[in-house]
Amino acid sequence: MVEQSPDAAPLPPADEAVPPAMIKADLAAGLFFVVLAAATLFGSWTMDRLEARRINPMTAPGLVPGLLSAALLVCGVILTLRSLRTPAPEGWRDLGRAIVSSGAQRAGAVLVLTLVYSLVLVGLLPFWLATGVFVFAFVLVFEAWLAAPRHPLLRTLPWAFGLAVVTAAVVTLVFERLFLVRLP
Repeated sequence: MVEQSPDAAPLPPADEAVPPAMIKADLAAGLFFVVLAAATLFGSWTMDRLEARRINPMTAPGLVPGLLSAALLVCGVILTLRSLRTPAPEGWRDLGRAIVSSGAQRAGAVLVLTLVYSLVLVGLLPFWLATGVFVFAFVLVFEAWLAAPRHPLLRTLPWAFGLAVVTAAVVTLVFERLFLVRLP
């Protein structure tokens, strides 16, 4: 049995113990949320309140973002303090190994592809073409590069191209014709 001081928080049972990497991940996430919430709170506080137009202060544009960022700030501080109080030997090393794992590479690839699609391709290219390029790249990355086992590139190219054409056509037609959405 593990001895601990009377004023320390009780230790969780061994099967419920949080891995050290997760404790350090909580610390990094908590600090990120604190910074994000503080920036958002500052932005909502300095946002025009529209007093010149006699707008009710309860309907000011920065009210809801300010309240949400205040709540996020509290949660970020709690997460940060909790992770600072919990011992995590070898936590940073374990977190580093988790970040470079194949699962993290796949999540990072999804993030990069999605951001390129939404922030670069849509608006630069017609919607149908941006969607087709996104699907084509997505299939290539996950079938020929990050798949285990990897599929041959020459066999993946026609599959990716066909899927991209069909997906781009169906998505564009459904949104424009069925849902009557004007696409960029």
